[in-house]
Amino acid sequence: MFEIKICCIGAGYVGGPTCNVIAHMCPEIRVTVVDVNESRINAWNSPTLPIYEPGLKEVVESCRGKNLFFSTNIDDAIKQADLVFISVNTPTTKTYGMGKGRAADLKYIEACARRIVQNSHGYKIVTEKSTVPVRAAESIRRIFDANTKPNLNLQVLSNPEFLAEGTAIKDLKNPDRVLIGGDETPEGQRAVQALCAVYEHWVPREKILTTNTWSSELSKLAVNAFLAQRISSINSISALCEATGADVEEVATAIGMDQRIGNKFLKASVGFGGSCFQKDVLNLVYLCEALNLPEVARYWQQVIDMNDYQRRRFASRIIDSLFNTVTDKKIAILGFAFKKDSGDTRESSSIYISKYLMDEGAHLHIYDPKVPREQIVVDLSHPGVSQDDQVSWLMTISKDPYKACDGAHAVVSCTEWDMFKELDYECIHKKMLKPAFIFDGRRVLDGLHNELQTIGFQIETIGKKVSSKRIPYAPSGEIPKFSLQDPPNKKPRV
Repeated sequence: MFEIKICCIGAGYVGGPTCNVIAHMCPEIRVTVVDVNESRINAWNSPTLPIYEPGLKEVVESCRGKNLFFSTNIDDAIKQADLVFISVNTPTTKTYGMGKGRAADLKYIEACARRIVQNSHGYKIVTEKSTVPVRAAESIRRIFDANTKPNLNLQVLSNPEFLAEGTAIKDLKNPDRVLIGGDETPEGQRAVQALCAVYEHWVPREKILTTNTWSSELSKLAVNAFLAQRISSINSISALCEATGADVEEVATAIGMDQRIGNKFLKASVGFGGSCFQKDVLNLVYLCEALNLPEVARYWQQVIDMNDYQRRRFASRIIDSLFNTVTDKKIAILGFAFKKDSGDTRESSSIYISKYLMDEGAHLHIYDPKVPREQIVVDLSHPGVSQDDQVSWLMTISKDPYKACDGAHAVVSCTEWDMFKELDYECIHKKMLKPAFIFDGRRVLDGLHNELQTIGFQIETIGKKVSSKRIPYAPSGEIPKFSLQDPPNKKPRV
């Protein structure tokens, strides 16, 4: 009935959308997405999907139960598959041992490889989709070779994903390119062509680029490193703009009109986040150090250092503007996802801004339209972010942006959700302590600054000179009486 059968191990942000689109575009191919996380699989089989992505629900509902299936039966799916995608999590960096803080943790990749070889017979193509460091395919192949069986032929390919969260479905349906890397042997090229044939159902052949395995793996790291570098570059210019009186948006427009540079990824902000940029740059740094290229390693490390600096600088600006203290002050955080149109919080700048403010004793009231409250609690309760019961008595999660802003000293926009442009800021201003501040960390309110200032807000935004005039501190309402010495609540107020 089906031309071929695909098994995707890993039902997260890469495996889920990628294989859903393959099933949607290739009704003659059976696609089974498997995961050890039963609750995640149950969510994929329910009306409420485990991740938010514009257009994803419609794609899933069009083919689920027809040629798209979600299961926890990993072994059977591997046995029946002609092609296996490895799309498991590769944590941001190792948190222990050699390479701590920079190298990718490949324990899940290794576990997948062992499980695949254990449940495979005959010919099968195994494709790494997870973001992995260079030569991960070689590690997979070594595991296969060390556990070989009669009549077993496993070919390993690299097929990195270049989708961007928030536009993943559009990116997958109309990609800039599809990159496939494989061995330069006849068998390796046969496998490459077999995977090309899958994508050719909807991707023009000229957009499918084939390389050797190592080029494919390094290309993924290099692409994300270059994108992260552009963001850090414009963020460095934003600091200069704030010191001189230039406007980084105007500077970015001038830069972007140069055809040699282009205008993509020149939006100054509180810093990049997401699952890939930091992880891939740090992997590149570690690779350069391992290959005795210290100058190259230091170059790319600066991309991360600038990102960290931008976050600290923004938090310091909030504290400085609020009369050098945020202790016991209510601050509304609008947006917790790392970017709009996504519920993903991995490496979100909101986490770091929240940490710096909580360290100063601020009471945060957080609102995000798509991030589950449980995820916010988990992110801010991480040992590297908060201490002891800090979160339980310094953080409140709001279901409504107006409630988050009610009685606040400041509003901080950390995610560029379009809905934040439509809020009734006159109503918000009336219920805030005065002077009322807005810190626009994503330049999402750029077109409203004059209107907001007319209402009475003090606007502080990335890439614009800090005002030398500060309104004297004269709150219109009583500051909540809450001391850092008070006994903490044991439960987060969610």
